[in-house]
Amino acid sequence: MAAELLKIDNLHAWYGESHVLHGVSMTVAEGEVVSILGRNGAGRTTTLRAIVGLTGSRKGSIRIGGHEAVKLPPHRIARLGVGYCPEERGIFASLSAEENLLLPPPVGAGGMSLAEIYDMFPNLKERATSPGTRLSGGEQQMLAVARILRTGARLLLLDEISEGLAPVIVQKLAETIRTLKAKGYTIVLVEQNFRFAAPLADRFYVMEHGKMVREFARHELSANTGMLQEYLGV
Repeated sequence: MAAELLKIDNLHAWYGESHVLHGVSMTVAEGEVVSILGRNGAGRTTTLRAIVGLTGSRKGSIRIGGHEAVKLPPHRIARLGVGYCPEERGIFASLSAEENLLLPPPVGAGGMSLAEIYDMFPNLKERATSPGTRLSGGEQQMLAVARILRTGARLLLLDEISEGLAPVIVQKLAETIRTLKAKGYTIVLVEQNFRFAAPLADRFYVMEHGKMVREFARHELSANTGMLQEYLGV
């Protein structure tokens, strides 16, 4: 069994007075791809934001590589080797694609080189000098993922990376996740697109009202179809 890279236990999180996470617990083993499923407002994005310290107050335990992170600020959490790709992508629109890639500071034991990034994302090499505003939605998403790979992060938190993209781009992102898994990266996917997540994830958590309500492995997918219909409407 691979070692636990991420272990969350009884996590509560707030935005101001709003209590959003209500005792979330989950584990992710090193080299595993885990998908968090649920409807909008279930608490999936807040779970990722809580891991990296971007919510208000947090209570409970978040252990990353054996280090307790629940009291750490975001920059210290990043240095534990965590990369977060938010739903809004957050690229710098006025900088070129390559400038975006050169900007992130290292947080791990050495990130991917530009050559490795361009090998994985040929579109970005073609658009290296284009400003962020000129990139398509798919190219912006590739850039957002590539940027965290430059940092050396080994635990990747990816929020709705397939949303609103053309099928050919979604397929490319799926290939990228398979490649990263083969290289030993650990990935937590928040996805509404169940058909995107299903063939990629080793295990699934289902969220509702700020709690994890179900957990199952990929080989148990068919046995959980009825439950997924109930919770997700898929």
